[in-house]
Amino acid sequence: MSDALGWRRKFAVIAPSTNTSVQPEFDEMRPEGVTNHFARIWIPDDPIHDDEDFEQLMRNIRAEVDNAIDRVMTCRPDYLIMGMSSETFWDGAEGSRRLLANVEDRSGVRVAMGSYACEAALEAYGGIRRLGVITPYMPVGDSQVVRFFTDCGYEVARLKGLKCESPVLIAHVQADTLEAAIEEVNGDDVDAVVQVGTNLAMARVAAEAEQHMGKPVIAINTAIYWYALRQNGLSDKVEGFGNLLSRF
Repeated sequence: MSDALGWRRKFAVIAPSTNTSVQPEFDEMRPEGVTNHFARIWIPDDPIHDDEDFEQLMRNIRAEVDNAIDRVMTCRPDYLIMGMSSETFWDGAEGSRRLLANVEDRSGVRVAMGSYACEAALEAYGGIRRLGVITPYMPVGDSQVVRFFTDCGYEVARLKGLKCESPVLIAHVQADTLEAAIEEVNGDDVDAVVQVGTNLAMARVAAEAEQHMGKPVIAINTAIYWYALRQNGLSDKVEGFGNLLSRF
C-alpha cells in the first residue's frame, strides 16, 4: 500500500537550515497526492561581507549535506529534491554532474537540483540564448552561475548579484527589490530572465513579471519543483507560478 497522503509521490527535500522560502513555495506548488518532507542542512547564520565569507558558507553546507540526506531518507521517499542552489552550479556543468552522481549514490533515488532544473526549463521554453540572471550571492558565487550557463551554451548578458549579508537575510529581500532587479537585467538583447538562490522569495514575483514582460522569467524554486514533477511523470498544471508550471 502507498503512503496515505503521498499516494502519488513522496518527495524528500533538503535545504539549508536558514532557508525560509523553499518550504512554503514548494508547498504552494504541491498537487494533490504529492507530499514534501524536509530535512535541514545545519549551517550558522554567519555574516557574509565578501567572497571569503561566501566560500565559508559553501564549506558549511558541504560539511552537513550528507547528514541531511541520511535523515530525510528514513521516511522512504520516492525522490529527492535539493532545495539549495549555489552548490549545484559550482564548477560548472562538470561539477554539477559530479554532485548529482554523488547525491544519487548517497540517497539511492533520483534527484532534482537547481542547475539542471533551470537548464531544463530554458529548453522547455525554447529559442533562448541570452540570459539576464539574478542572484543573492557575492561575486565568487555569481561567477559559478555564469560558468554553468556558459557550459550549457547560454550567454549571460547581464547579472545582478544582490550580495545578501547573511543566509537568513536572503529571504528578507522584498518584492520591490526583486522587481527592480528583473528590470535591471532585462533588455531587448535578453531572451529570458533567470533567478537563482532558493531563499529568495521569487516564485510569484517572477510569474507576474513574466506576464507583463512577455518573455520567460524563471524562478529557481518554480523550475526545481516543475522539474521534480515532470521527472516523476506528473503532468499537473499549477496556476499562479508562470508558464513553466501552467503550460509545460
